[in-house]
Amino acid sequence: MTDARELFAAHRETLDHAVAATRSREYYSAFNESPSPRVYGETAAADGKAAFEARLGTAFPLDTPGASGTVAGEKSPFGIDLGVSYPRVAPSGVEDLVRAAAAGIKPFRDAGPAARVGVCLEILHRLHGRIFELANAVQHTSGQAFVMAFQAGGAHALDRALESVAYAYDEMTRVPETAVWEKPGKGEPLRMEKTFTPVPRGLALVIGCNTFPTWNSWPGLFASLACGNPVVVKPHPGAVLPLALTVQVAQEVLAEAGFDRNLVTLAAEDPADGLAAVLAVRPEVKLIDFTGSNAFGNWLEEHARQATVFTEKAGVNTVVVDSTDSFRGLCMNLAFSFSLYTGQMCTAPQNVYLPADGIETDDGHKSVAEVAQGIGAALDKLLGDDARAVELLGGVVNDGVLSRLESAGSRGTVYVGSRAVRHPAYDGAVVRTPTLIGLSAADAEVYGSECFGPVAYLIETSGTEESIELFRSTVLEHGAMTASVYSTSPDVIANMRDAALDAGVALSENLTGGVFVNQSAAFSDFHGTGANPAANASYTDTAYVASRFRIVQSRRHL
Repeated sequence: MTDARELFAAHRETLDHAVAATRSREYYSAFNESPSPRVYGETAAADGKAAFEARLGTAFPLDTPGASGTVAGEKSPFGIDLGVSYPRVAPSGVEDLVRAAAAGIKPFRDAGPAARVGVCLEILHRLHGRIFELANAVQHTSGQAFVMAFQAGGAHALDRALESVAYAYDEMTRVPETAVWEKPGKGEPLRMEKTFTPVPRGLALVIGCNTFPTWNSWPGLFASLACGNPVVVKPHPGAVLPLALTVQVAQEVLAEAGFDRNLVTLAAEDPADGLAAVLAVRPEVKLIDFTGSNAFGNWLEEHARQATVFTEKAGVNTVVVDSTDSFRGLCMNLAFSFSLYTGQMCTAPQNVYLPADGIETDDGHKSVAEVAQGIGAALDKLLGDDARAVELLGGVVNDGVLSRLESAGSRGTVYVGSRAVRHPAYDGAVVRTPTLIGLSAADAEVYGSECFGPVAYLIETSGTEESIELFRSTVLEHGAMTASVYSTSPDVIANMRDAALDAGVALSENLTGGVFVNQSAAFSDFHGTGANPAANASYTDTAYVASRFRIVQSRRHL
């Protein structure tokens, strides 16, 4: 058996660096994002792929309290039936599941913040050791290309999880364990000894998504666990394997440290079970983390009244184009942002507002059609070669994305059409390039809601002032995870900053280089703000962790 305090000591340096990075907001990463053999060893990639392939068509070795039978239904967007079966938790098994999940809460609570954080850091360390297996699992459940799956689903997800653990530890230890309170008075002062204990809220539920099963789930999972809350992980039925691997590793570490392995459990379901809704309203569930649709996110916020609910939902990400001193850089940056993972990102830009009479650039005045032509040329350069294109686009995650893509051109001018791309390694892969549709400011019923996937709108306005106002009003009503502006005018930048503050959305200014609006860096960039309808929380800040525990004190006279 491993002492959890030893785990804390073993990873203390990493934790200290992470805590410092959350305060400085400077660059920091504990997990290398390059899948190079020079970093991970000559056989790491092959070993990870072999480990993934060995899972295909097998029963995943995990026991879940309350489970009856198995469920299997994952199909890779690259055309592979995974055939992995998992213990199925039907609604009838929920009672046993929540009872078992809560059984070990007291010893875990009493172990204290350092022990719990030590366990979390060891889990992350072991997940890092299986990063290539995880990357393959993320690739073939989400449709991300391999390098992106390795980075976003592996290294960057680990960094975000570490960030949440760092915030949780910092908050739990902000108050001392004990203090002597002394109040001066006539004669002897009043003296008391006080003890302060962070206690968990109760059962935590993490509801996973299909597109980013680890990146979106791990921050909440590890924040809750570090604060002492048992966690039930309910994965999306199409992306179970990455979270099954996560739970497997978590249970191994918990058991080795002398804790109940069911402090983290996997609740896989048949899609018809509606398990998330059943679990979400259980009185034992006090914390819920959800990424997904507005409809279910709003339902959770309305009906799971007994829980603190953290949601990330749909939004309308916006770009305001006024002018630029790098037209080529603007076009290439937008083209890359539209293309990355086929636009299947909550941070991908959708609405591009620009004046109907065009913009001034370093390459002369450009009409709206010429801006569209420039973006189209950049897309051709990025995606013209199929073998290169698939490594940027990945695969289409579900039929809903295809349906929206196919109907997008029914309104407006199709400046750039979408095409099917043949994947050189996977004949069954579904790969599409982005489409760019021209609209006017009057077409709010089209661009006023999220069209998730590779659809972008080039929207003509009467001028930059209207563009900014449309950005402000649309985000206030519908929300957004990102916003961007291109302008050579300090006044326009200042007005856009002000509008972004009004709308409560993060702003990127004049991105023409190697940073893109749909990327965010752990420890430096906040993912979402919690200040507009797209999300009620941010990855990762103090508010994201502080509600996951409470301080309970005791006091006595000295």
